[in-house]
Amino acid sequence: MNLPAVALMCLAGLVLPGRAAAQNGKVVVLHLDDTIQPISADYLKRGLDRAAELHAQAVLVELNTPGGLLESTRGMVSDILASPAPVIVYVTPAGSRAGSAGFFIMESADVAAMAPGTNAGAAHPVLEVGSVDDVMKQKILNDALAFLRSYVSLRGRNVDAAQDAVTNSKAYTDNEAQKLNLVDVIAPNTQALLDAVDGRTVKRFNGATQVLHTRGAALVSVEPNLREQIMDRLMDPNLAVLILLAGALLIYLEFHIPGTIIPGALGTLMVLLALFSLNLLPVRYTALALIVCALILMVLEAKFPSHGVLALTGTAALVLGLLTLVAGPIPEMRVQLWTALAAGLAFGGITAFLVRLAWRARRNKQMVGPDALVGAMGVAQQALAPEGQILVHGELWLAESPLPVAAGETVRVRAVSGLKLLVETVREHVSA
Repeated sequence: MNLPAVALMCLAGLVLPGRAAAQNGKVVVLHLDDTIQPISADYLKRGLDRAAELHAQAVLVELNTPGGLLESTRGMVSDILASPAPVIVYVTPAGSRAGSAGFFIMESADVAAMAPGTNAGAAHPVLEVGSVDDVMKQKILNDALAFLRSYVSLRGRNVDAAQDAVTNSKAYTDNEAQKLNLVDVIAPNTQALLDAVDGRTVKRFNGATQVLHTRGAALVSVEPNLREQIMDRLMDPNLAVLILLAGALLIYLEFHIPGTIIPGALGTLMVLLALFSLNLLPVRYTALALIVCALILMVLEAKFPSHGVLALTGTAALVLGLLTLVAGPIPEMRVQLWTALAAGLAFGGITAFLVRLAWRARRNKQMVGPDALVGAMGVAQQALAPEGQILVHGELWLAESPLPVAAGETVRVRAVSGLKLLVETVREHVSA
């Protein structure tokens, strides 16, 4: 073997292991298949931290979202831009979308990719709380546009087309997005995507360049932990509202039947969980005021019977309050009409019924001892002239009547004087 051949083999022995190690590195895979909200932001941050610990070649974010909260989106974009490992955002599978907030996230990636049959865009900001004048709307729009431009231009993508998705709510198919230079790759599956970007040089947001070695990389999937799974479900405002009302009913049941403990403890836990999730969502305080007024009207119906007018008004206020409680930017983050109707009508009817029972019980407190005999019916065991014994509730009592009473005649107890009952004949009462 000649000297040049030996030198070539030695050089290959030095270079190829490094190349193989790079190709056999790790790619951390995250799945964002829901609305964008604080729990999504926590999950993404945890995945990016995990990739940094593993010194992963890249982070692959599989995205399918209708959109979400702009504040959470800003935090997620900041985390992606600051990630030590390059981030690939991949809209997948076919039929998925990167709508609204998802479009902002896709454009922030080092590599933006889409699967065939997907779409992205329609990213016009929607007010989360209340209504504002035209000047404030323009300020919010301009702020969102500046936020998008701040990283789209540095990623080398089409700024005008990206802004059009915000100002005019334009949405793009995968082919349209690639032609407009909004995405870098169209790939049918994850493996094809990793093969396509292998060897690509990406310019990081800090100005550094990095070559991707993703072919044959080991995929490390980071799944949502138990806390994130539970809180992600609770971020559904419809579920949060149902849990809140169910918890409130259980707490009321505990006050109505004290000592049961379990309804009160479970109800408190449910209310706290619902309030925690609602605290992470854009809640309208006017809707909260409507719900409080609804409860007050239901209590007033029990105290001042109005033939159902107060109860119906309270139920209507409750339904309206529930329907407008969460000012989500997309329909998926709002309380749906049927949820508000079903929960409001059920809660209103049950609450009004229980409050009326409780109020009647307070007005008609059960008396114990001799006072409980007032109004009771008895039978004279001997003639009352004016005193004698009568049988009431299976007990013999000394009784006195202002008029003579024959033995065996039915009497009614009018009052109790010490250990003596003052009675009247039923005949006397009727004739009077």
